[in-house]
Order: sequence, then structure tokens, then C-alpha cells
Amino acid sequence: QVQLVESGGGLVQSGGSLRLSCAASGRGGGGSYKAGWFRQGPGQEREFVSALRWRQFDVPYTYYADAVKGRFTISRDNDKKAWYLQMNSLKPEDTAVYYCALGDYGSEYSDQRMYNYWGQGTQVTVSS
Repeated sequence: QVQLVESGGGLVQSGGSLRLSCAASGRGGGGSYKAGWFRQGPGQEREFVSALRWRQFDVPYTYYADAVKGRFTISRDNDKKAWYLQMNSLKPEDTAVYYCALGDYGSEYSDQRMYNYWGQGTQVTVSS
């Protein structure tokens, strides 16, 4: 079983930055995986934010929702079994609970059903 724990959320002013972390423990991962970030704003459905697909001896692939492209950056640290979401130029519309997720290497990176494990979520609030 794999457990994911997010951290790094908080309250920030518009234009500010936050860095979310997701730490994985337990079995899983191995030579390939897909790590994602999703978010759910007030009264909204959970939506895709960013994903990273990693496979040994291959280049990592990163993906972003249009709403965050150019502002957010996903990265990983395989030694720590962790991945991160650097969020810059934050806007009030970025306010949401952010979830990290882990799945198999498959290419369906924005489909929530393709992720097997989820964190508990961390609140990000951006004030105007």
C-alpha cells in the first residue's frame, strides 16, 4: 500500500508563490510512475493541474493545464520519493484544495481514474 502526504499549502497574496510537496511512503513507484496534482475549488469539480511521467532511462514528461501553464512547475526527487509543485504568480482563482496523486506510467495523465493513490489534500488560499 502507498500513502501520500501533501504539505506546503497556506495563505498567500495575489502574485505570491507557494511550493507544494508530496511525499510517498510504502510500496509502489519502482522503475516508472505518473505523479499528478489536481485541485478542487469551492463549489467546483476536482480538476487536473499538472502531471509528470517518469520512466528509468527515459526523459521525464511534464504536463500542465492551460490555466497554470507558465506559472506552475512540477518536479520530482526520486531519492526522496517525492514530487513538488512550484506555484508562482498565484491568482485568487487558484484558491483550492490541492491533491497529489500517483499512478502507473500510462499516458492518460489528466484522467483522475488513472491514478491509484491520493493524498489528503492541502488548502491553498490566494487573497486579492
